[in-house]
Amino acid sequence: MQLTPSFVELLQHFLPVFTSPTHLTFVQILTGWVLSHRHRYVTEVIFASGNVRQGHWSRFHRFFSHAAWDLDVLSLHLAKLAVTILTPGATRLWAVDDTLCRKRGLTLYGAGMHHDPLISSRAKPLVSWGHDWVVLCLIVAHPFWAPSKVFAVPIAMRLYRNRQGVTKGKPKTKTKTKAPADPNHRTRPELARELIGLVSTWFPDDEIVVTGDSAYGGRSVLSHLPKNVHLISHVHPKGALYAPAPPRPLKARGAPRKKGKRLPGMAEWAADATLPWTELEFDQFGLHTTLQVKTQQALYYKSGGSRLLNIVLTRDRDGKRPDQMFYCTKLDWDARQILSAYASRWAIECTFQNCKQLLGLEDPANRLTKAVMRTAPMALVLYTLAIIWFHRVGHAQVRFPDRPWYGVKKEPSFIDILTTLKRASIAEKTATLVEKPEELKTWLAQITELLVLAG
Repeated sequence: MQLTPSFVELLQHFLPVFTSPTHLTFVQILTGWVLSHRHRYVTEVIFASGNVRQGHWSRFHRFFSHAAWDLDVLSLHLAKLAVTILTPGATRLWAVDDTLCRKRGLTLYGAGMHHDPLISSRAKPLVSWGHDWVVLCLIVAHPFWAPSKVFAVPIAMRLYRNRQGVTKGKPKTKTKTKAPADPNHRTRPELARELIGLVSTWFPDDEIVVTGDSAYGGRSVLSHLPKNVHLISHVHPKGALYAPAPPRPLKARGAPRKKGKRLPGMAEWAADATLPWTELEFDQFGLHTTLQVKTQQALYYKSGGSRLLNIVLTRDRDGKRPDQMFYCTKLDWDARQILSAYASRWAIECTFQNCKQLLGLEDPANRLTKAVMRTAPMALVLYTLAIIWFHRVGHAQVRFPDRPWYGVKKEPSFIDILTTLKRASIAEKTATLVEKPEELKTWLAQITELLVLAG
């Protein structure tokens, strides 16, 4: 089996990443990944791609565990392709977040107990065993084939290993003294900073705006931003804001001041009647409400040091959201631009859901170090490639299911994109075999088997 030639053409951009035999295996793996209707185990991918007995099956396993290719190099070529096709010549918005892939088994490399937001509540946080991936996505806002939607396409990723995952399997000491910190351990914000640094070096002449929730808005990220990177994130409700440092008097002794006087906190600022609210209406992806806002420029000194920030205080007029504060390092952006950009960040949550439900992000059962680090990201890479293909070619072939009770759908979701890719691949392959009875018979047998297994 094979995918439509217009999709295979995209995969030629990754020839510099692999050797020729490995690139062939890469194409076959993505083919099986797309066409499979079940769990994306490596053996299932071999079957779905029609490569049973086409060489030894171990070459598909070794593609992830031993082959000489680098995930960051693959991400570089993916980033160049996505930026060129999806967001040419524009200020590029990015989003960073992490997602938990639940797993079983104590011998999995890098697995540990992580906070599970799906089963947790505000009153009772719960954890699950698995892999936690920090992912940096490029935001594709309002493409011409879906003017009201926003997509977050994964570009680069890192596996987060908590201290439990780092020390698992190592001999335990009998002494009660605390073990020294592992120098190789990195927090989620530090991994996010690595990914942001990669993108900033890949696109040194571009202005990069990154959005992240409060976990990625602290000192470990904000204080280490590259020159061409801006950040939008949360200010803690009790965060201390300061005025900029006043001018240094002539002949003053001692070190110059780093910050000015402390400004009122969030509650005091919201209650200050001398600073009126401004109402902004939002009706966009991720934000459909009317917000009252106040803005000022201040120092969020604990996180950003002496860097001046745009601070936006928001209040939901309908009372459905608590008061919140956001900051942005771009001083020329107004409140609407900042809040609109942050609302677009919700697309990354949709990406994680689609990758888990439709592309088997949680499915791979590899255990070796390299295999774990490179198998699950293939689902994220495929998500981006599917969006790129649909933007170039697939939008002209989309066909929504006939649903008399749901006749208002005009814009495709990701499941429509994936279905269009499958339909185009199968239809084009069938058309080429109409005059070849023997090959057509084999092809229909393969399709029938896939349909049976899908049920």
